[in-house]
Amino acid sequence: TDRVLVMVFMNGGNDGLNTLVPLAEMSKLSAARPHVLLPENQLIELPGKGLGLHPSLADFKEMYDDDKLLIVQNVGYENPVFSHFRSTDIWMSGSDSQELITNGWTGRYLDLQYPNYPFDYPNENAPHPLAVEIGRSSSLIFQGPNASMGMAIHDPNFFYDLIDNIPAPVPEGPIGARIELIRILAKQSEQYSSRVKEAAERVTQQGVYPNHDLADQLKIVARLIAGGLQTRLYMVELGKFDTHANQVDRSDSTQGLHSNLLKQLGSSIKAFVKDCEGLGVSDRVMGMTFSEFGRRIKSNGSYGTDHGTAAPLFFFGNTINSGVIGKNPKIPNEVDVRSNLDHEFEFRQIYSTVFKQWFCMADNEVKNILGDFSSLDVVRPEMRCDVSTTSNTDITADVAPMQVYPTLAQSEINIELTSQEEGISLAIIGVDGRHYKDIKSDMLSGSPIRVDISDLVSGQYYVRYVDRYRVTSQSFVVQK
Repeated sequence: TDRVLVMVFMNGGNDGLNTLVPLAEMSKLSAARPHVLLPENQLIELPGKGLGLHPSLADFKEMYDDDKLLIVQNVGYENPVFSHFRSTDIWMSGSDSQELITNGWTGRYLDLQYPNYPFDYPNENAPHPLAVEIGRSSSLIFQGPNASMGMAIHDPNFFYDLIDNIPAPVPEGPIGARIELIRILAKQSEQYSSRVKEAAERVTQQGVYPNHDLADQLKIVARLIAGGLQTRLYMVELGKFDTHANQVDRSDSTQGLHSNLLKQLGSSIKAFVKDCEGLGVSDRVMGMTFSEFGRRIKSNGSYGTDHGTAAPLFFFGNTINSGVIGKNPKIPNEVDVRSNLDHEFEFRQIYSTVFKQWFCMADNEVKNILGDFSSLDVVRPEMRCDVSTTSNTDITADVAPMQVYPTLAQSEINIELTSQEEGISLAIIGVDGRHYKDIKSDMLSGSPIRVDISDLVSGQYYVRYVDRYRVTSQSFVVQK
């Protein structure tokens, strides 16, 4: 597909109970978190939902009213971990808290789509970065089984220096010369820089963004998407959500650190969605926020909150099924420093939904990457491509759409289609990503399809299968 997912990482653990407040629980919240509680008359109410947004999220309320915001409440996981590093790894790897996975959930997806990366990439069929991360050197989320599948742009200034050919200033003398050399080597080693520059140069005018770091990152993402970069996955970051102390202004709980962060979040995302509309790419883009955990129900004595469990997650854009999913949080009658919210939705349900409804993956492929998780009602029905719900044919999750044999061949292979979908295309791809042969549509009616491979040299190849719901491949080896 040409669809794009933009992820906004709220680094530090966002206080969900002050982001989206259950109005029926105000008296219990007043007793449990008197130091940080928001005044009820300052909350931005979502009519008919019994919920109030933080006063700094007026931009989210506008998006909600315009059907461009979806709230998923109470997202978390079993046996929660309260370490920033470990819980971030859990969210980015798509693992449970009892297992250690050293690659990312999107990294495994990209590894499936681009077999044998990074050898001889970029190539004619995949000339652009597979994923782009702004604000970090390289996180676990785009790490594949064998290599990082993403390109890192460590800050917006580096991006503009790249496209404008402006070298960053360095100190005078030998130290500066060495720094300059390191920067040159870093840019030379980045295979995709020229592609990023080409895409960025195609866009000469954008919408208005607020003046802060998250907005700068999202402005770059919109520019690259509109400029034709074929990248499907982006991640940006907003930090400082670890609000143990001074989460709120002591004289006014609607102001302070958390308020400022939420203002940045809402205004940046609103500007991004509006910019994508102006650039004509809004129907290809879906965004989501996530944070490694929420905060405790009870506030602490430092006008802050400590590491907690479940919290709300936001989807944004023109393609999402706007509204609220999930029950309003319930606060226990007795709250102590260990009290936490129960999670209603496992975070891998979110990922599974994205794969199935947005990236058109079959159930069995998603299961191999994440495990078996149900989907939520996230993508608008007319934009959805969930194999298990929208296909008019009987596609079962455990049946591959084709069989390729023999797996060790000399001059011919057979392809037997088990799928009856319309618009099927087949091609032979090398392990280097090179496109060797299209299997013409007039051959697809035969069973099995016999394909001459006598012109291929010895080595491993893939038959790539594409229909309107999925992309998959099966390998074979040519031995002469």
